[in-house]
Amino acid sequence: MLCGAETFVDFEDFGQAKEPWLRTFLELPHGIPSHDTFGRVFAALDPQQFAECFRQWTQSLRRNFAPEIVAIDGKTVRRSHDRSQGQSAIHMVSAWASENGLVLGQIKTAEKSNEITAIPALLRALELGGCIVTIDAMGTQKNIAKEIQEADAQYVLALKGNHERVHEEVQSFFEEARARGFKETPHDFFQTIEKDHGRIETRSYWISGKIAWFADGALWEGLRSFGMVESLREIQGVSSSEIRFFLCSIKPEAKEFARAVRGHWGIENKLHWPLDVAFGEDQCRVRVGYAAENLARLRHIALNILKTDTTKKRGIKGKQKNAGWNHAYLSHLLSI
Repeated sequence: MLCGAETFVDFEDFGQAKEPWLRTFLELPHGIPSHDTFGRVFAALDPQQFAECFRQWTQSLRRNFAPEIVAIDGKTVRRSHDRSQGQSAIHMVSAWASENGLVLGQIKTAEKSNEITAIPALLRALELGGCIVTIDAMGTQKNIAKEIQEADAQYVLALKGNHERVHEEVQSFFEEARARGFKETPHDFFQTIEKDHGRIETRSYWISGKIAWFADGALWEGLRSFGMVESLREIQGVSSSEIRFFLCSIKPEAKEFARAVRGHWGIENKLHWPLDVAFGEDQCRVRVGYAAENLARLRHIALNILKTDTTKKRGIKGKQKNAGWNHAYLSHLLSI
């Protein structure tokens, strides 16, 4: 995978092509395993033990950033379903450390709707002390807020229609405050403007610690502030806007709130996008036993290694090509 292999057939072909080099550190008494053997091994490998080994290894790579933004989000491995067996595609919920650029851990669920039960288990497996955990609206649950606080971490939780009443109350709070120019409403404000290839994006962040009016405040452990983000985009003269609301346990500081929100958005183009583009995850048809889950975790291992390496100033695809061409560079990656 570090060299671009995506399937068990690729693994076998890679082994055959690299056999002389592989024999410099592997015995290989029976030669290179067949693609069927690779498939059987990954289908049988205990995914929980593999996950624990992954977590321990990742922790050894992780540098101390305080407060680190840890984004929790899910991604479906689209071709892992098997309709003939009534098996749906697996859904992997991952924890992404934005400053480190690492996947800290992941857990499999049968469907996206099961994220609510998977997230607490993932949170309990991670070391989150001093971090700010961000989760999209599906994971905005009282028990999840409590889990994050018990892990000695803070949260920034998105609000949408699944908490319709709370969403409406927070929306009304900000609309009324904004209509009055935020007079008598303590708040902090931060704004960024980005221009790139004909696109202008203005993001405005408001956060307020005025929460005493919120009747359900005591039910959300550690709740300290409400946040609002307005994104205005102009692309080739066409404008669009989006407003989002958040429940937060962080101090009402707009720059920190903005950093958390932007850190969560990064999981899409720094984790999910490379998994599909560089590793072909959405095209993977593996579905027997535990193989789909274990291969998903192996992609995370390879991605962590490639992102951790700083010796080659290339993107993920460029590093994969160099690893395939240069045994010294591949040996370096394997030593990380």
